[in-house]
Amino acid sequence: MKAIILAGGKGTRVYPMTLGVAKSLLPVYDKPLIYYSLSTFIENGIDDICIISSPEHLPSFKATLGNGSRFGVKLTYAEQAEPKGIAEAFTIAKSFIKRDDVSLLLGDNLFYGSSVFSRAFKNFSSGGTVFAYEVNDPERYGVIELNKSGQPVSLEEKPAEPKTNLAIPGLYIFDNSVIGVAKGLKPSKRGELEITDVIQHYLDKKDLKVYRINRGCAWLDAGTCQSMDEAGEYVRVIEQRQGIKIGCPEEAAYKAGLLSKKDLQRVTSKMPDVEYKEYLERLL
Repeated sequence: MKAIILAGGKGTRVYPMTLGVAKSLLPVYDKPLIYYSLSTFIENGIDDICIISSPEHLPSFKATLGNGSRFGVKLTYAEQAEPKGIAEAFTIAKSFIKRDDVSLLLGDNLFYGSSVFSRAFKNFSSGGTVFAYEVNDPERYGVIELNKSGQPVSLEEKPAEPKTNLAIPGLYIFDNSVIGVAKGLKPSKRGELEITDVIQHYLDKKDLKVYRINRGCAWLDAGTCQSMDEAGEYVRVIEQRQGIKIGCPEEAAYKAGLLSKKDLQRVTSKMPDVEYKEYLERLL
């Protein structure tokens, strides 16, 4: 399986912080936001990742992340000239995806603390997979309705009167047919290729699986100034209380077997003498 991190858009919700800086490169406590995205995939053993961003921001991503070798992965970069919707990611990255299945992560979504993702990736075979998370403001999200057996029944995008409080976070898994599905989409009323239309396709085919994220997991949408600040505070409290790092791709790669002990020693040897380096050295 391959993975895509969609880190495009103009970052207008966090303006003026994004003047000259991509939103996914802004800090969430002690790391750039993109580190959390990478860690989500690396923790699940996915080592072939494409980062999609705007032409003006791609050089900064390349300067920050390089070819991915220090994280034990291969990174590919692709341009989204203009933000035309989430689903466009699959057509932009079609030459990267080739014949593989693919997972897409929105670059301003941060996850921590659930084994449901590893089960979803491990058990994936075909169709589409999304996740469901209880929220108190479902009208802000795409929401999924489940029957008593946990099977998906209906899907709504930001409904005025939601049938359920189960929001769909920005992490999706699809089989290779998603390229054709995305290619056949028509722009919505707001002129975008909607990810909800992709999900609806698999729901209509009765080929959509939904995993409910348990209450012990945090899903943080770092898409606004306030939510980014709240995400940083969450990370700070957990890290300082437990003495761990959240969203540390080098650690994730080491624990997933993508970096050997010798590899991690090589990576840390090139870091300045800072707390981040000391933390990684304690893993050895």
